[in-house]
Amino acid sequence: MDRHITVNGATVHYTVSEGDGKPIVLMHGWGCNTTTLASIEKVAVDAGCKVYNIDFPGHGESPDPPAVWGVEEYTQVLEKIVDAEAISRPSLLGHSFGGRVGILYSSRHDDVDKLILVDAAGIKPRRSAKYYVKVYSFKAWKKLLYMLMGKEKAEKKLDAYRAKAGSSDYAGASPRMRAILSKVVNEDLKHRMPHIKASTLLIWGENDTATPLSDAKYMERNIPGAGLVSFPGCGHYSFLDNPYQFAAVLRSFLTS
Repeated sequence: MDRHITVNGATVHYTVSEGDGKPIVLMHGWGCNTTTLASIEKVAVDAGCKVYNIDFPGHGESPDPPAVWGVEEYTQVLEKIVDAEAISRPSLLGHSFGGRVGILYSSRHDDVDKLILVDAAGIKPRRSAKYYVKVYSFKAWKKLLYMLMGKEKAEKKLDAYRAKAGSSDYAGASPRMRAILSKVVNEDLKHRMPHIKASTLLIWGENDTATPLSDAKYMERNIPGAGLVSFPGCGHYSFLDNPYQFAAVLRSFLTS
């Protein structure tokens, strides 16, 4: 069932499965949408859950937000849906970017039943010296282009460069979503992890290069009582790389 809600000026699309089982909210990764987590939704429904599956603003059927949002504003989307649907003791599953929202929400809401973080983001990536040389060189080049070409022409040239040199997520995003992506990837949620009281399961691909296994091990150490299951040979989409084992692990955790 399709539903919509307005949060901070953004129209948010989400779906709700039938039934009256234990509620679980699914939150996709960057550049994805509700359909990306369709296989997980099926496992949850089969486990007797009522599933809420969100299209975060700027993804799927939810238009871009009206401003440059951070993790806080996206977490407010989850809070508004939980309130609007009168969801009691929700379980949360977040993949990649959705994990950021799950971490922040769970760190300030004691009524979360279970938290499942799947190849989740939330730890600021370590930066090499080469990265900082690249960043500051780009900033210097940007100032020079503004001086030589004017702001409008310079921005067109800079956008073309960003699309070519950036990640596929960055290249495929609108200008506003690019700004949001730059903001959220630099938000470090380590300080929120010790405040999580929900029963937490980490599911990871051991070959994940976007959110490496070292991130999962940090979360395991710093989220009280968290457990980690990792799959050899799997990457950032472990639930697609190893669907059968993933389903077995998730079903066991949801029904335990």
